[in-house]
Amino acid sequence: MFDELSQRFEDAVKSLRGQATISETNVEGALKEVRRALLEADVSLPVVQEFVEEVRRKAVGAEVVRGVSPDQKFIQLVHGQLVETMGGENAPLAKSKGEGEGPTVVLMAGLQGAGKTTATAKLGLHLKEQGRRPLLVAADVYRPAAIDQLTTLGRQIGVEVFSLGADAKPEAIAAAGLAKAKEEGFDTVLVDTAGRLQIDQSMMEEMVRIREATAPDEVLLVVDSMIGQEAANLTRAFHEQVGITGAVLTKLDGDSRGGAALSIRKVSGAPIKFIGTGEKVEALQPFHPERMASRILGMGDVLTLVEKAQKEVELADVERMQQKLQEASFDFSDFLQQMRLIKRMGSLGGLMKMIPGMNKIDDGMLKQGEQQLKKIEAMIGSMTESERNQPELLASQPSRRRRIASGSGHTPADVDKVLADFQKMRGFMKQMTRGGMPGMPGMPGMGGMPGMGGMPGMGGMPGMGGMPGMPGMGGGGSAKSHKPPKKRKGFGHL
Repeated sequence: MFDELSQRFEDAVKSLRGQATISETNVEGALKEVRRALLEADVSLPVVQEFVEEVRRKAVGAEVVRGVSPDQKFIQLVHGQLVETMGGENAPLAKSKGEGEGPTVVLMAGLQGAGKTTATAKLGLHLKEQGRRPLLVAADVYRPAAIDQLTTLGRQIGVEVFSLGADAKPEAIAAAGLAKAKEEGFDTVLVDTAGRLQIDQSMMEEMVRIREATAPDEVLLVVDSMIGQEAANLTRAFHEQVGITGAVLTKLDGDSRGGAALSIRKVSGAPIKFIGTGEKVEALQPFHPERMASRILGMGDVLTLVEKAQKEVELADVERMQQKLQEASFDFSDFLQQMRLIKRMGSLGGLMKMIPGMNKIDDGMLKQGEQQLKKIEAMIGSMTESERNQPELLASQPSRRRRIASGSGHTPADVDKVLADFQKMRGFMKQMTRGGMPGMPGMPGMGGMPGMGGMPGMGGMPGMGGMPGMPGMGGGGSAKSHKPPKKRKGFGHL
């Protein structure tokens, strides 16, 4: 997501490189590129105009301290304005009420196709993981199978779903669901309301009736991030007639140009509270404007990456893995565990682009890397338990390597390459854990993903050259055999 917007912002600062100061004259070219970047990202025109004027006001005459170039200062100002435009700071969901005060009520609103029902289930899982006890209420009686969909998702995540069927009125369903929550001790009620293909008066009137029946603490508008400028009109209409307290931005893992994320807060004054980053029910994250601004500008999002890792990894596992790395006893069973951890955290491409400087990785190369991981997993799956735990057995016995190649559908040369790269990686990881590069919290060594610097073509990425790679993925030294993407200067200097 935001790849085009990131590239446009990068183009915007080119005119300031080599300048001694930021002046009213030389900043105009950069501002024109910023304006073009935002318009092409489908940001609402009034938001674009205000954004550009604010950056101009702050940039002209800005003091540039020694050691900071004008283009770096300009990026800092753009970053700050992006953060301000998207709300400044994270806005958490309303807290669970105290005993005897009744449950916290959240209405989920939006148009059909925005992912509202799925977002309701995702939020239910998020709250469950925080120790709350949510109840999902199926009040969408118009869309075929909406009730069944929510029921299935609720069963999948272990959260109860309340429904009165498709014949009851939505406001009656919501009121009955709230009564059940009060009686049975649920602390949060999430009401999945009906949407339409477009904004109409009957939908708004129904939302008002549901609101009157439940007196919600939150009304969250679920917005498809792909709709661009339409997000502004949608947000304005719901806010004026229903009154929203926040938004959930979905499908940010798709071909989103970023306009919705930059328009919603300015149009309604209500913050984006959550973002959907994938189809899986776990793919929901609290929205942090500063982190999103960093990702837009190609600076990565290490904090979110750390949180993903901490969510999946037990501290005891980290300590055990760190010890094995230090002793160079890391084996194929451990490696398989790490690969599966990466899968649980999300796509390899999504994770890599959270690392500063990695936003320039070619998508084709990432896809190739994911395919290679599958090949390695197949090879490990063809090993015996003793071979996984003692890779040295493979080094000394070619017959074992031939059997693994046959069982996994690959060649003996492929297995030889995986084994050789694995041995190099073990030695390199041992060096790093003994005083080289510290590991990311929650994941052992080198930012937690052993040897990820060795993906095909990664030898040309900033700061990644020469690192031994993921077994079978080429290694830093084999990048010459691939065609790395054209290098472009990014924002890694910040």
